[in-house]
Amino acid sequence: MTVPRVEPGYHSISELQTAYRTGEYTPSEVIDDILRRAKTFESLNTFITLDEDGSRAQAEAATRALERRGPSPEKPLLGIPVTVKDLIRTRGLRTTRGSLVTKDFVPYEDSPSVARLRDAGAVIVGKTNTSEGGWKGDAANQLIGPSLNPWARERSAGGSSGGAGVAAAMGFGPVAVGTDGAGSVRIPAAFCGVVGFKPTLGRIPYWPHSSDGLSHIGVLTRNVEDAARSVAVMSGPDSRDRLSNFGDRIDLPMLTGIRSLRVGFTSSLGRVKPEASVESALHDAVTLLREIGYETVELDIDLPDPYQILDTIWAGHEAASHWDNFDEVVHLLDPGYASLIRRGRQLGAGQLARAHDLRHDYTMAVRTATRDVDVLLTPTTPITAFPSDQGEAVLIDGKVSEGLSWTPYTYPFNLTGQPAVSMPAALDPRGLPIGIQFVGRFGDDRRVLGIAADYEANRPWKPAYPRLINHSTY
Repeated sequence: MTVPRVEPGYHSISELQTAYRTGEYTPSEVIDDILRRAKTFESLNTFITLDEDGSRAQAEAATRALERRGPSPEKPLLGIPVTVKDLIRTRGLRTTRGSLVTKDFVPYEDSPSVARLRDAGAVIVGKTNTSEGGWKGDAANQLIGPSLNPWARERSAGGSSGGAGVAAAMGFGPVAVGTDGAGSVRIPAAFCGVVGFKPTLGRIPYWPHSSDGLSHIGVLTRNVEDAARSVAVMSGPDSRDRLSNFGDRIDLPMLTGIRSLRVGFTSSLGRVKPEASVESALHDAVTLLREIGYETVELDIDLPDPYQILDTIWAGHEAASHWDNFDEVVHLLDPGYASLIRRGRQLGAGQLARAHDLRHDYTMAVRTATRDVDVLLTPTTPITAFPSDQGEAVLIDGKVSEGLSWTPYTYPFNLTGQPAVSMPAALDPRGLPIGIQFVGRFGDDRRVLGIAADYEANRPWKPAYPRLINHSTY
């Protein structure tokens, strides 16, 4: 049997660095391969903007730098391909926010996360697809349509960082940077069978700010180590983000002593119950963790569903922050996004203040409910990837869900700001990936990455990434 060639873009950060050091590849060769395959699979709608000229120039500069002086501690991602979600500003490279209104906007300045990636030597391949303003759990917009799932193209890649999910799954570089305001990194990670890490709120500065303290900058990768390494580069305070209050930087996950952790698990968040295959994957993960030495305990977290809190804060922020000219451009907006903004415009100051008070109360209630465990384990989503033409009308038990209420395991931890990582765990009977989620205490990113890395090293199912699928079907 012939072993399929592993395309360079599927290699991890450390594997690429080894390949650069030994001369197996140069950054220019890796970028050429990624660009070739990105165009071959253009129908997946991974990119809104593929920066062919810019990424080649960056890769050539990295190749010359490696030839002159080799790897440098000051450039920990030298020559490493990275994609960036099209909500995040990139200097000199179109940032559309998935909108017809801003389809030609070219920022004069990078967001802090992108600036730090560039300073570390990363090569920006392009801007990945997103729903307009990141408003829903699917990446469809009026610019290019939905991102399609590499495991089954009739299915959604999730969202709003759906293009980033496809980029990670398809090997368009080891790191895809996304944003997560209600699950927008973790949903596509679960749907596309990759790792999706949302660090503690404020770990990576977010400027211009988004969603009133709900959105985190995060990453989608194919292993935990790459998530940790890329987040470490982007972390640290920035004066433009009042929430970026972490002076320490994340090191690579350290597994020493990690199995002394007490893991609580539950599928009882919100009103939505998981599909049988998702529930089974959760319990298989619990069994594995117990077998390798963790103490596990089932929790019944009987808290009110906080979806209305999230929806009120989100709608109010979107109405106030982006669309002073709403009445002039509403005809260009996604109708669902326009409806969200209209709802926000109708909110009073008292309603918004009350939502923030309830957010605080919910955060304290979650801390109380999980105080006896070190890490919480849940499904990432209650379902696997839904049909790509379903849009925001997600069906749960035959009923159309309200907004993002269908994903009750993700949005609570945007309200609380806790670190959370989605891990690929299994395949459902249709062959679609299932994700499970580890949630850490606020600020405890190292511990949540550590247990995720331990789970990754010991899980019996190893993801067969879509490069092994017959691509002729695309």
